[in-house]
Amino acid sequence: MIDETANANLKSAPGVTRLKLTGFRNYAALDLTLDPRPVALFGSNGAGKTNLVEAVSFLGPGRGVRAAGADAVRRRTAEGHDPIWAVYAEAMTVEGPVSLATGSDPAEPSRRKTRLDGAATTQTALARLFPMLWLTPREDRLWAGPRSDRMRFFDRLVLAGAPDHGSEASGYEKAQRERQRLLDKQYEGARVDPDWLNALEAEMAARGVALAAARVDALARLQSEIDARPDTAFPKADLELEGLLEARLAAGEAAGVVEDDFILTLQDARRRDGAAGRSLTGPHRTELSARHREKDQLAADCSTGEQKALVLGLALAQASAIARVRGAAPVLILDEACAHLDVARREGLAQGLLDLGAQAWLTGVEAGLFEAFGEGVQRVRVEDGVATRLDDQG
Repeated sequence: MIDETANANLKSAPGVTRLKLTGFRNYAALDLTLDPRPVALFGSNGAGKTNLVEAVSFLGPGRGVRAAGADAVRRRTAEGHDPIWAVYAEAMTVEGPVSLATGSDPAEPSRRKTRLDGAATTQTALARLFPMLWLTPREDRLWAGPRSDRMRFFDRLVLAGAPDHGSEASGYEKAQRERQRLLDKQYEGARVDPDWLNALEAEMAARGVALAAARVDALARLQSEIDARPDTAFPKADLELEGLLEARLAAGEAAGVVEDDFILTLQDARRRDGAAGRSLTGPHRTELSARHREKDQLAADCSTGEQKALVLGLALAQASAIARVRGAAPVLILDEACAHLDVARREGLAQGLLDLGAQAWLTGVEAGLFEAFGEGVQRVRVEDGVATRLDDQG
């Protein structure tokens, strides 16, 4: 069992101090008061643990741990669905206490609105104030799954330390979609405005190089953190980004030169991309690879348990790297992280989180999965959409 000596920095870390839900998934209503320690949610399958951490994930940038739309999270009732849902939190951020709220727009229930201290806010502002990392059971087989899953995971790691990364990615994808629409029309014989194509490709190049640069910087910091960390219960990984822009930037080429060359590459690829129906070159095609250092083995060839341990190790290392730069660790959501971990790795996870001073949200079917935290965690029992803090019961 671990004592609480590692919690000296908890007060400076972002975290939720009060969480209120209305009509969210299987929660008719919830009002939960919290302190800065990690939060251990336990209860039977289907009780609402993942629903609760999904609500927390809605307070950060992005679409949450399930990438669900506003309609998907409305509470189901015998009469249908609750028309309105809301998530409200009082939170400590890197700039002090704030209120965060998100929920369905009464005027357009299928849309989601987010507010910071009562005013409309942006995804970039959320990423800056309330950085967040999450892992779900989906990442257990990250290294053996599709390339796109690995890059989504890595871009989440980048976003937690680079608040503009999300807006750059969104801008790149928007320009890419519009360029492809024009190329599809051109391939079918229609005339398109060449100046509009040029403008879109310039936008793609600027955004794409910014995306790649943020990835290269994040990878360097993350690998440095991995290399400097003492041996822990989690294996060290050797990481590599395999992408044209990333490779050139990592080699020290000037961003302006890489951007200009990418514009020419896109122009030369118009006919090919029009025929293919998609853009075949750019940072959306980048791959992330990892090797288990001790075994000198590709992560994809490791056992399921080792793959999960590698991903957890990366998340802890990135949170530590962010804490060094920003002075506080991000909020971590670790859904079912303790499942299938042996005792040594559960203890290693507990020690790593307590050392970080982060508010982590963990889920599991049994309270015993969190014994290694000792008094360093607040335990919450979840039963059929009701969440109860055990230490509130006397």
